[in-house]
Amino acid sequence: MESLVSFKQILVAVILKSIRLLWEGSVLEIYLPSTLTFHQTPDIWKQTELMLKAHTPSLIRVTAVDLVDADSSGFAYLQYLKTFQENHQAKFELHGLSDKFSYLYKTATSKNRTLDRIEETLGSSEQIGKITIEWFRELTYLITFTGELTVSFWKSFLHPSRIRWKDVFKVSESMGVNAFPIIAMIGFLLGLIMSFQSAIPMRKFGAEIFVANLVGLSLFRELGPLMTAFILSGRSGSAFAAELGTMKVSEEIDALTTMGLPPVQFLVVPRLVGALIMTPLLTIVFNLFGLIGGAIVLMSFGFPLVTFVNQVNIAVGFNDIAGGMLKSYFFGMIIAAIGCYRGLKTTTGAGAVGESTTAAVVGSIILVSILDGIFSVVYFYLGI
Repeated sequence: MESLVSFKQILVAVILKSIRLLWEGSVLEIYLPSTLTFHQTPDIWKQTELMLKAHTPSLIRVTAVDLVDADSSGFAYLQYLKTFQENHQAKFELHGLSDKFSYLYKTATSKNRTLDRIEETLGSSEQIGKITIEWFRELTYLITFTGELTVSFWKSFLHPSRIRWKDVFKVSESMGVNAFPIIAMIGFLLGLIMSFQSAIPMRKFGAEIFVANLVGLSLFRELGPLMTAFILSGRSGSAFAAELGTMKVSEEIDALTTMGLPPVQFLVVPRLVGALIMTPLLTIVFNLFGLIGGAIVLMSFGFPLVTFVNQVNIAVGFNDIAGGMLKSYFFGMIIAAIGCYRGLKTTTGAGAVGESTTAAVVGSIILVSILDGIFSVVYFYLGI
């Protein structure tokens, strides 16, 4: 086969179904026939592969002057030749291709990397502008959603018949009743761990009894509402985003809009009402089981249950309980609103629902933490 690839003269011409493959030195000349469809392409492709396995030319020159009929298999053959040369850092030339085939050839041989290189082609100032525009679009959509949700909620509050109570009960069941076990378990474990960790150092000073004060104040003022909100963010907020995101991808929300049913009133308000009902109740459950965990620890240190209860009654006042309940009310509102907002904002694509779910959980946790800090500052200046 080495004699076939002489670099000085034409040694052989292969004729196969009207196609000519000629070696001229290190150049492979290919003259396409008038027809290059799935009937001719397989044999031509095999013959070309055999020749290229024996030797890699420095240039493949394809002449398509006679080509009048071709299908996708023919252009796939040309794409194979071009890719082969690119992989071997060699040249590829195509001459005489008719204008009617130019677009198909470009489509077959292009690598479609335009979208992947958009970010690379943008300069620093352009990227800043792009980010700014996206941020303003996000802000505009958020303001619109907040306004529409506020109007729909207050209309529903003034006219309860507007609320789809059947959906509210379903949301309350999935968000509240079904979440009871995990809320109770985490509340119990948190109270147990916090009491045990604080009782050990306090025991050195004979102040174990004040563990009840610490646990009661921490749960009612801070940890109860905050931990409940975090759990519901990952459990219910993500579920809201996934449900509405799936409806958005499957165009069910567009169908509601077409039928004249506002998605916010029809889908978001029931979830918001369910969250406002269940979040404070779950916070109470969390606090109760946290106190049970703390009581078990103190009882293990020899203190009677009545002593623990009396210490909690002394330490925790009405303002502490009411302040925690007010926090949980706003936390529930944030969880439902952010989950539904991200669900309605879901784009198309395989990973769109997952991205919306992740954004809902992260956004809810961040906003709940920020709001908790605001409440702490306000309570401090109000003396609560």
